[in-house]
Formats: sequence, structure tokens, C-alpha cells
Amino acid sequence: MKQTVLRLMQESGAFTAFRLANRHKALILTYHRFSEDGRDGSTSAQTLAEQLEYLSRHYQLVSLSTLVDHLQGPQPLPAGLAAITIDDGYRDAYEVALPVLRRYDAPATLFAVTQFVDGQLWPWWDKIQYATLNTRALRFEGAINQQSFCFDFKDRASRISAAERLKTYLKTITEERKRENLATIGELLDVELPERAPEIYAGITWQQAREMESAGVEIASHTLTHPILTQVGDDQLDCELRGSKARLEAELRRPVDLICYPNGDANARIRLAAKRAGYRAAVTIEDGFNDKPCDLLALRRVHSEPDFAHFVQCTSGFEQMKNRLRYALAKAAS
Repeated sequence: MKQTVLRLMQESGAFTAFRLANRHKALILTYHRFSEDGRDGSTSAQTLAEQLEYLSRHYQLVSLSTLVDHLQGPQPLPAGLAAITIDDGYRDAYEVALPVLRRYDAPATLFAVTQFVDGQLWPWWDKIQYATLNTRALRFEGAINQQSFCFDFKDRASRISAAERLKTYLKTITEERKRENLATIGELLDVELPERAPEIYAGITWQQAREMESAGVEIASHTLTHPILTQVGDDQLDCELRGSKARLEAELRRPVDLICYPNGDANARIRLAAKRAGYRAAVTIEDGFNDKPCDLLALRRVHSEPDFAHFVQCTSGFEQMKNRLRYALAKAAS
């Protein structure tokens, strides 16, 4: 029912007024994984093409660097400014997304975890999914950080859902305890985790990163190893920020001054450390648009949605208005 209402609103142009009302605020979109068929929650090539077609008609697509230039500059923001960002640095950004971006001549910014690109690690959340997909167990129960769980593995969808729940629990604990829990989960599910990322979880190479840059996709920092920065000490924080920046600059042969905080988590300490490390702007996962003046080290983004009507709603600002209204009503009732 909800999807039907959304589609009718989109087809009738109901979101147009909200898009026009927000046209002097900068929109930054978030993407993660891509595939040809949209499996497991990824963005399909067809969905990306449909969204780029819409964005090309209604927005001025620019790189994040250009968008930040406008936010820093003395002039008002140009109308309809939008930037596409891609987190983590999976190879499907090169193999699936890049050809579509080229077709629409759309710039983008990819935030790369540098040790992932180096092939020295593969993301912990992918290890969780690998374990749930490859175990012979039919049930898994336990507790993480006093959060109990019990999963029945019936099919692929139930295994993916279990992995998502486990990821949520693991985000609440320190990096050290996270590594310990990963090892325990692998043992309990009787799954040996490969040393290197399987092909489906592989990252881009440095050669692919340079090709993407030549095609209009700028590469920026997503730290060395993707820890939640609010959960690490000052020494590791500085290493993650500076080490990633230095590695990118060595491979790309240019200054790198943009970063995406892992999981979007940042506070005053993190923002100050990013500034000291030489970053001029950073993105979070806080939902919303960006206007002048704003904190360049805490830029907001809007998450892309596979359903086109929902995508139009979110990019127009209608979704944000609904959330503000819900919050106000809840606060008034409390």
C-alpha cells in the first residue's frame, strides 16, 4: 500500500515542489555495492541508470570536490547542485557502476579503504556474511554485547538477514572485541574465513582506481582499515587518518583532502583530528542536505534507494520533512 501511494505521488509530480524548495541546498548521495541484477540489496546497473537519468535532468551533477568548493566560496550555491559518493571501494564500483557513470558523463567520488585496495584485508562485515552463507548450521544463537540472538537458516534471505543483525550488534563493541567475536562466530559456524577476500567481496586495484580517476571518479579517503573512529584511541585515529591520506596521495600523485568517516560516526574529537590530518571536508551518514554556512567536516548525505519513487521522495526533501514532523510530534507527546 505504501509503495503504491509513493508511486502515485511520484507520477503525479507531488515531490516536485519539495525538490524546487530545496534547490539551493547541496545534495550528496550515498551508494555502496553494485551488481547487474540488484542481488542482496545492491544497486543494479539498471537502477543506477534510471537514477542518473533523473539526476541529469533535474540537477547539476558535480564531483564532491567541486561541491565543497561551492560551499566554501563567497557566492550563493548554484541551484540543483548534487554529488554522487560511493563508499568502501568494492570492485563492482569499477565493473558495474563506472560504465553507467560514463554513459551519463556523471562525476562521482569513491571513498576507498586503502588496506582493502592494497589487498591486506577484507571488511569484517563481509566476513560475517560469508560465514552465514557458507555454514552448514541450520540454527545459530548467542549474545553480543548483552544482545541475545537466535537465527534459523532456512534460505539465502534468512542468512543475509542474520548477517545484517550480527553486523548491527558488532558495531556497538570495540575493534578488539569485534575481532574476537569474528573469530568466535567463524568457529561456532564451522566456517574457515579465507585470508584474502573472495571475488564477490573484492576491492578495486590501484590501477583501477587510476582508471576511475581518469574517467571522472575522484578517489578519496575512507581510512586505512575502516574502524569506527569514535571507538579508537588518539594514536590509532591519527594513524587511520594520516596513513590513508598518505597512501592515496602516493598512488594517485595528487593531494587528497576528502574523507568519509566509517559508519558515518564522528564527534568533535574526530572532526578536529581530521582537520589536523589535512582534510578540508568529510561526509557522514546523517540524513539531509547541505547549505551555507555548514561544517565542512560534517556534511550530510541522502542514501540512495532502489525503488524509484522512494528515491525521488528522498532526494526531493519530502522524506526529511516527514522525519522532522514525526520527531516534533513524538517530542510533543513525551
